[in-house]
Amino acid sequence: MTLRGLCRGDIIKGAVWRYGRRARSTNSKPDQSSSTDPRLALLGHAIEDEYATIRSNYQTPKHPIVLAHGLLGFDELHLAGSRLPGVHYWRGITEALSTNGIEVITASVPPSASIEERAARLGRHIAKKAAGKNVNIVAGLDSRYMISQLQPQNVKVRSLTTIATPHRGSAFADYVLGRIGTERLPKVYKALEYLGMETGAFNQLTRQYMKDDFNPRTPDVADVRYFSYGATVEPSLLSVFRQSHRIIEGEEGPNDGLVSVASSKWGGDEGYKGTLVGVSHLDLINWTNRLRWALWEMTGNKRKFNAVAFYLDIA
Repeated sequence: MTLRGLCRGDIIKGAVWRYGRRARSTNSKPDQSSSTDPRLALLGHAIEDEYATIRSNYQTPKHPIVLAHGLLGFDELHLAGSRLPGVHYWRGITEALSTNGIEVITASVPPSASIEERAARLGRHIAKKAAGKNVNIVAGLDSRYMISQLQPQNVKVRSLTTIATPHRGSAFADYVLGRIGTERLPKVYKALEYLGMETGAFNQLTRQYMKDDFNPRTPDVADVRYFSYGATVEPSLLSVFRQSHRIIEGEEGPNDGLVSVASSKWGGDEGYKGTLVGVSHLDLINWTNRLRWALWEMTGNKRKFNAVAFYLDIA
């Protein structure tokens, strides 16, 4: 029988069956149990389904929440001009926080500029929007530097929560820069700069830079509380994180496709809140393909992470 002769229902059932078979055969379940990787036991509390669904009630924090994107991120991206709605980096998250009565400040910084440049822009942005209020920040290395070295006037940072942030660098950054090589790297940077892209952040993601430079000169501030989360996932055969995950796993252990759990830990044992199991770097900002989750649930599997529920809980 030709494809044209198949009914729509047969096509859908066939697609669902193939998706489920591929997922089971590659052992790449989004809700994969931490028991499959005993190394997670050494890296703190494993969070497997605590943020599976959105509860009916959440506490509303007293102070505003600042959300600042990471490397190559953006606040709002207009792909088809200003007349059409833009694509939001924190898709669905800012709306959910606001609906819960939380004052949300989203900060946009240069996507690939140096940590110092991004931190300076972040500080100015927070000082302008917070207007003298105390704030809790959900961000990364830029905020660590801003809090430690810049300390914006008229703003009191009460806490910083980092999520899958490479506090100790990334083996994948080491790999990419190593493959390019020291001789070709200036040419690559020049080409990117010609296209309007800043390049200061890339060298700063290496493990050596974080160990020998950034961390020693960026101490935590005593009256700021530091919290952190890590994430780990087993990518499918078609995942964009398959190669990066393999490289990082070989050097650093469990990871979310871009950042290892070991590198994500910050704030000491009390500050590290746990490892999100079966969660990729894109899952963390609610960019997971919704069709993928729909097909997964149609095969009888249960979704165990919802980014909106996660941010509502940690706010």
